[in-house]
Amino acid sequence: MKSEVRVQSLDRAFDILSMLGSEQDGASLAHIAQTLSLPKSTAHRLLGVLAQRGFVRKNERTGAYKLGPGLIELCSNYLNNLELKTESSPYMDELSTTTGNVVFLAIRQNHEMVYIDSKEQITGLRKYAIIGQRKPLYCTSLGKALLMGLAEDEIRGLMKDVVFEKRGPNTHTNIESLLADIRECKRRGWGLDDQEAEPDINCVAAPIYDYRGQVIAAVSTSWILAQQPDMTPEKMAPQVMKCTRSISLNMGWNGRIGR
Repeated sequence: MKSEVRVQSLDRAFDILSMLGSEQDGASLAHIAQTLSLPKSTAHRLLGVLAQRGFVRKNERTGAYKLGPGLIELCSNYLNNLELKTESSPYMDELSTTTGNVVFLAIRQNHEMVYIDSKEQITGLRKYAIIGQRKPLYCTSLGKALLMGLAEDEIRGLMKDVVFEKRGPNTHTNIESLLADIRECKRRGWGLDDQEAEPDINCVAAPIYDYRGQVIAAVSTSWILAQQPDMTPEKMAPQVMKCTRSISLNMGWNGRIGR
């Protein structure tokens, strides 16, 4: 019974949001309740919850309710990722074709990186299985590239509760080792995973910048050492950086790195 009530409340909350989306000047409590055939007390309670979440806001002078910044932020995050994937796609295809390797696109969510797209020459179910997967920042080239946009004190704060697990022969075991690596990443412009996330795999990544010069994502390519002994990080890095530079410029980057 309680679950039915919750579902009904959720349904009514969405009705309110949908209604306010078509009310350019907002709507009063009485108008919302009448239009949606809700008791005023129910409408008031739901509006209060939505307001706490930032999904609606009330004009104290007129009493009208309008959509709030919380909803806009959710939509903008979705649209930004959609635009990022659209702008990245042709350059990731080119990088995968040129190198013959799998290419990944990732963003940072708190202390982890999240795959949001991938390209490879043989398309299979793995492409879709990887999307949404999370991995640590400290042992992946994508994670390091994403950390390149942060100052050392920000990285310390972000990683303060992270346990550095041994995943490969060269995994960082503490924050100081990671910070030294990030300094080197910033110096050369790209991140390296040298058998840190798993044995026998090398991976190179570079950051994508937006119009503010902020790191918003990263692109990587990886290969199995035994299968491609002539492929080195130094050879791969310029190609990855060419890819991310093109994407960054399409995202409005002006060539300057912000802080």
